[in-house]
Amino acid sequence: MAGKLYIVPTPVGNLEDMTMRAIRVLKEVDLILAEDTRTSGVLLKHFDIKTPMQSHHKFNEHQTCERVAERIEGGEVIALISDAGTPGISDPGFMLSRACRERGIDVECLPGATAFVPALVASGLPCDRFVFEGFLPLKKGRATRLERLAAEPRTVIIYESPLRLARTLRQLSESFGKERQAAVAREISKLHETIRKGTLGELEEYYSVNQAKGEIVIVIEGIDKDRKEDKEEKGEKHSKYPKEDN
Repeated sequence: MAGKLYIVPTPVGNLEDMTMRAIRVLKEVDLILAEDTRTSGVLLKHFDIKTPMQSHHKFNEHQTCERVAERIEGGEVIALISDAGTPGISDPGFMLSRACRERGIDVECLPGATAFVPALVASGLPCDRFVFEGFLPLKKGRATRLERLAAEPRTVIIYESPLRLARTLRQLSESFGKERQAAVAREISKLHETIRKGTLGELEEYYSVNQAKGEIVIVIEGIDKDRKEDKEEKGEKHSKYPKEDN
């Protein structure tokens, strides 16, 4: 019997976002790989899923990927889940998917929850073309990344920690300009979900005195082509980001 890897999204907030198909798959597989077995244990208990779990996270995936792939080659059907959302999107998942691909193992990813899609659509900013950056580098390469994104014509999506939100909005304002339209989405699909819209300058001012809580998605409008060309003709730079963080 051929083995298989299922990549299964789990709710980012409301448990009602779990699909019937995801529940069925998690009940039928031989093993569930979980980012945090304690967190996933709550989800599995809620849906009466009794499949055995094994830890698979960013600190051990380098060591476990090949062994898991070997088990699937031996005929086991295994599902991979993260604490919330779709594995591989700013969560462990890519390395195992790649290991299975290299061995010719069938990998199937179920459609389901991810935080940035509802944040993007609800932001009111263009969502026909966008670039998802996940978490920005904390230090090395951050200034370069911000400068490049400031010239990006597509809508830009960034994940951020609430503890770093005010600092990041300040840096975005310096790089993109305070007038750039943006939105800060917090706690997507949870009880206290909020999406605050405005310019980067307005959002920077608000969150400099209001501490955010929960998981954060920042959505920023792409640069207007005419405005970009006008700045380039005048020799203006898009970024005023401090050089010490290079």
